[in-house]
Amino acid sequence: MEDAPGSVLVVDDSPTKRYVLVSWLTRAGFQVTEAQTGAEAMERISAGGVELVVLDVRLPDVSGFEVCEWINAEYPSVAVIHVSAHAVDVGDRAQGLTRGADAYLAEPIEPEELIATAKAVLRYYRARHRAELLARRMVELAHTTLAINSASSFQHLLSEAALGAAKIFRTPAVVVAETVEGESLAGAAAGPDAVPFVQPWTVGDEVDLPLGSTVRIDKSSQWSLLEWPDGDQITVAAARLRRDRAVLYVAVPTSVQMPGQPVLVQLAQAVAAAVEAQRSFDEEHRIAVTLQRSLLPQVVPTVAGLEMAVRYEPASAQTEVGGDFYELVMLDGHLLVAIGDVAGHSLHAATVMAEVRHAVRAYAVEGHQPGAILSRVDELMRTLLPGELATVCIMLVEPETGRVRMASAGHLPPALALAGKVDFLEHRAPLLGVKANRPEDFEFVLPRGATLLLYTDGLIERRDADIDEGLAALAAIARDVDADLERFCERLMVNLVPDEISDDLAVVALRRT
Repeated sequence: MEDAPGSVLVVDDSPTKRYVLVSWLTRAGFQVTEAQTGAEAMERISAGGVELVVLDVRLPDVSGFEVCEWINAEYPSVAVIHVSAHAVDVGDRAQGLTRGADAYLAEPIEPEELIATAKAVLRYYRARHRAELLARRMVELAHTTLAINSASSFQHLLSEAALGAAKIFRTPAVVVAETVEGESLAGAAAGPDAVPFVQPWTVGDEVDLPLGSTVRIDKSSQWSLLEWPDGDQITVAAARLRRDRAVLYVAVPTSVQMPGQPVLVQLAQAVAAAVEAQRSFDEEHRIAVTLQRSLLPQVVPTVAGLEMAVRYEPASAQTEVGGDFYELVMLDGHLLVAIGDVAGHSLHAATVMAEVRHAVRAYAVEGHQPGAILSRVDELMRTLLPGELATVCIMLVEPETGRVRMASAGHLPPALALAGKVDFLEHRAPLLGVKANRPEDFEFVLPRGATLLLYTDGLIERRDADIDEGLAALAAIARDVDADLERFCERLMVNLVPDEISDDLAVVALRRT
């Protein structure tokens, strides 16, 4: 389809000459406005809507050459054709073209020559503008593709996709996709500099779209998530990579689209691929967490004289399960309390964790004390699981007397909180999997009203902070233990754990009543 003729500004101080030029251009289908001075021309160009200036070289206030230079500096997308009845030698023509004009016509000018030159110049400018626009959009598309494939969650992906679409097209944008749980969410951005948001949103009755991409035009009222440009329609690219997956939608204003919508279609395909990868990731993570939880105690025992609460949170930033575990079980009148962390994050680490946990239980059932249990588990690991490492802390608690016998193997020290004071119970010993002598068990009495807190490193360790800072933050919170231990554990999670958990964590809280 041929481009429309375009909008032209004729600048000449001669009313007769302006009349002739305006008449020729108007009959050729151009939208024409007039100016008789350089200042008036610059004012009209600044107001916008001018694609081509037919500019006399000699004006009463400023030369056409100077106006042309100003246009090139301030409005490089506006084309200029010089016309002159006086400057007709080679030097003047060369000066006009050198100083930014796209063509130079000397009188007498034939109407066919003027019209043909105007159309040719506009074709070139429009083609260059489309090429520059496409190149800019492709660069933004590359940035958006990187951002969506680096997203840490489904919601983050939708936010980046919506913001990327808004930056690509410099307009409001909406992206709609379905989570692995079947919830339809929309990421929306009101513009390239707006803060994107995500909320539940359903496109409507989904037709049986084929695999690949399709494009349709909707009314703006069908996409009321955002305010759209007045009078504009919405171009919607729909992408589907698998028959068993919901359709992904990218919606932007129709007025900014190129023929064939090449960038919009590529964006929809890129987002669909990233969504599919994120869905697979989320599905695998859900399975991994289910497996991890199945390896942990399913219930907390009820023991007279003791209150207990536990928390376990898997890492949110990885698919692999981890090696954190805890144990709470009554054995021959004693409560066995254990917490540990097997090195690594993988299905293998979870398998080792299960073997260590069951070994601890088995040796405890045989009646061994904590230190002896750890020595036997250490020997088992070095024999059957060479190269594996784990930290473990074990306690045997007499509920009636509060007597506690504890042994640790490189694990973080438990915290003992009572009457606003917090002590860390140090029992230094090598990790399991390392052949070394182990110290005698540490014995103490848990006073009534005191709370013991056992935890793994995911609660306090951060890459950007020293471990002492984490212990200090834990102590500050533990000075005021809630009457409800469940509430206390929840407060620990809220105050110490970031939104994105980079490591598994387990917490066991025990209070003598």
